[in-house]
Amino acid sequence: MSISLGLVGLGAFGSAFADLFMNHPLVNRVALCDREPERIAEFANRPSWQKKFHQKDAYSSFDEICKSDLDALVIITQPWLHAPQAIQAMEAGKHVYSAVPIISLPDGDEILDWCDKLVETSSRTGMHYMLGETTYYHAPAMYCRRRAQEGAFGDFVYSEGEYLHDADSPVSNLNEVTERRFSSKAGLEWQEMLKSYRKRNVRSGPMHYPTHSTSGPISVMNAHAVKVCAWGNTAHIDAPYPAHNLLAFTNEVALFQMSNGTTMRIVEARKIASLNRETFHIYGTEGSFENDRWMNRYGETELTEDEMRDPLPDEVMEAFQKLDTKEGVYGGHGGSHAYLVNEFVDAIAHDRSPAINAWEAVRYMAPGVMAHKSALRDGEILEVPDWGDAPS
Repeated sequence: MSISLGLVGLGAFGSAFADLFMNHPLVNRVALCDREPERIAEFANRPSWQKKFHQKDAYSSFDEICKSDLDALVIITQPWLHAPQAIQAMEAGKHVYSAVPIISLPDGDEILDWCDKLVETSSRTGMHYMLGETTYYHAPAMYCRRRAQEGAFGDFVYSEGEYLHDADSPVSNLNEVTERRFSSKAGLEWQEMLKSYRKRNVRSGPMHYPTHSTSGPISVMNAHAVKVCAWGNTAHIDAPYPAHNLLAFTNEVALFQMSNGTTMRIVEARKIASLNRETFHIYGTEGSFENDRWMNRYGETELTEDEMRDPLPDEVMEAFQKLDTKEGVYGGHGGSHAYLVNEFVDAIAHDRSPAINAWEAVRYMAPGVMAHKSALRDGEILEVPDWGDAPS
């Protein structure tokens, strides 16, 4: 079975996925939606798109594309819109792929409310939701999940995840990203909405976007966070990043008690001298993994990315190899793009729950929200909410 889908949001990030979705062998029709018409034209006028795109499938409104007869929507819009748009799409009978994070808001209680709404809507409507968490499909994560399924770790003992991304990094400057977001039509509207948070003196932090750190250990151990204590510190970041995000802390460190009895340490840092490191380590009684090395009592083995990656289906690999992209066949963000696209399309085509479904996604998000609450309370131990496992 093949599917039809609409790509919503064709900015820099959305554009990086467009050709992959269009060329997937199980996609038979692609629609385009963006509030900026020139972004649609960039793809609509390409000869390579004519076989799956028709001019009637161009939309300037999210409300309008929700009324279409498409099977699914790929939502790569501004982060504060993700959850509301995903819910609107599912209510309209559309399966949803959403870029990370689930939602970006200064108020942690509101984030948790949206997590609850997301799970409830997916359950009630029967529509599939998938979070496009890139770290989930980094080569080390794929390798560690395979080893965990084999039982090679033995009993898990300890894990840690880190996302160290300085806001002023010359490699990926978060100030510049923020300014680009705020210059869009949606961004101008968001600036008005932020005024209410400032009036309430709501203070956010980097733990409100923890999924690059949490998804690795949580998905490998197949465990969820139960309790957390956390602390934060504040260092100067040149505007506009802290002003836009109302940060109480620029760096936060959390310790979690996990449902499998282990301890997990998570670090989210936005003012730190680091080369934008995004990594995780996992230690067990029989085997451990750190820095692309598998270790046990007999020694260690250094692994290449090709050795760690899962194989893509032959027909998908063949289709993606025909694309002329600077990031190669696997795409950006550690080679995760191709896997994210294939997982969502294949899941919807075969009516199965995607790997990073709503229940899994909130298990990556809620720990960070509660960690930030703990940091605001000087390390108070707090319980982490959980919505259970996805229905089988």
